[in-house]
Amino acid sequence: MRVVAVSTWFPTSVAPSSGAFVVKDALAIASLGHDVRVVHLVPPHQDDGTRSLVHEGLPVRRVPMGTTNPLDVVRAARALTPLLAGGDLVHSMAISSLLPLSLHRPAAPWVHTEHWSGLTSPQNLPATWRRALPVVSRVLRRPDVVTAVCEFLAQPIRAVRGPRPTRVVPCIVETPEPLPPRPARTDVLRLVSVGGLIDRKDPVTAVETVAELERRGTPAELVLVGEGELRAAVVQRSEELGIAHRVRLTGSLPRPAVLAELAAADLFLGPTKGDNFFVSAAEAIVSGRPVVVGATGGQGEYIDPRVGELVAEQTPAAYADAVLRVEAATRDLSAEEISATIGDRFSVPAVADGYERAYCAARELRP
Repeated sequence: MRVVAVSTWFPTSVAPSSGAFVVKDALAIASLGHDVRVVHLVPPHQDDGTRSLVHEGLPVRRVPMGTTNPLDVVRAARALTPLLAGGDLVHSMAISSLLPLSLHRPAAPWVHTEHWSGLTSPQNLPATWRRALPVVSRVLRRPDVVTAVCEFLAQPIRAVRGPRPTRVVPCIVETPEPLPPRPARTDVLRLVSVGGLIDRKDPVTAVETVAELERRGTPAELVLVGEGELRAAVVQRSEELGIAHRVRLTGSLPRPAVLAELAAADLFLGPTKGDNFFVSAAEAIVSGRPVVVGATGGQGEYIDPRVGELVAEQTPAAYADAVLRVEAATRDLSAEEISATIGDRFSVPAVADGYERAYCAARELRP
């Protein structure tokens, strides 16, 4: 079956890490034997000028489109028509990709995959986005089948779609091979956090948690993997608290380097204010590391209380309490025991099977 994947998120030379989840999902679908073609609705700030390429074996066509420019959306809708011709199924990914498809609905069965945290945590959106959310979310009614990465996200989507099919297909999180053993415990607790240095991920609270642990007599080090507009604030706060020597910022890293940082850590700390799937937390668990993360999100659907804790209060004291509890409770668990709490639920075959089932449902609705 020829599948045309349409997304506003996909890597370019300007933004090489953009849309990594789209690449993973497309490759998983291709592993089932489907002929997968990608149409990248590339936003201006990520456009590197290429229009046709092959990325990790996936044929890609780029169509320029600014999501806030109505004329761009109309032009993209026109450009999509010939690119969708001959496709047996259209699979859109990310809510912004629905804009041109909603203007000219595909004739083929249509599946959409959603990740956007704005649907579940609108309080973290700018005021203008919050006002527009009820209108924007209506485009989710258009596809035949919508998949969400967790039940937490599926609930608001079902509220919009009503009886139309909405299914849960998780993100791909592969277990490292070989699984790194847990490091020997030292006098300093080694914490790692992976994610953008943005307000929603709250890296400043992660820094303040290190200071709180120090105040309680538990020296800790924090490695922050990621980049974002709060980098300067993180540096400033760590200097104000006198723990700059305890905080290391790596910037964005490729996956092998991220796995190396997880392997060297005692515990993953993610004080998120709102996530859907929280891939980094799942990756920490399958890597055999216990986790302490914010409670708002879909991460509670897979974090076993034996290996992690969800923190509902966004304060350094609450996170420090949880870190100490989880560290004590998991001290004698092996990496294999921690990783096994998730197992292969988020493997490539499991996710590919979820999409295949969604495709079958869409084809039944629209032969």
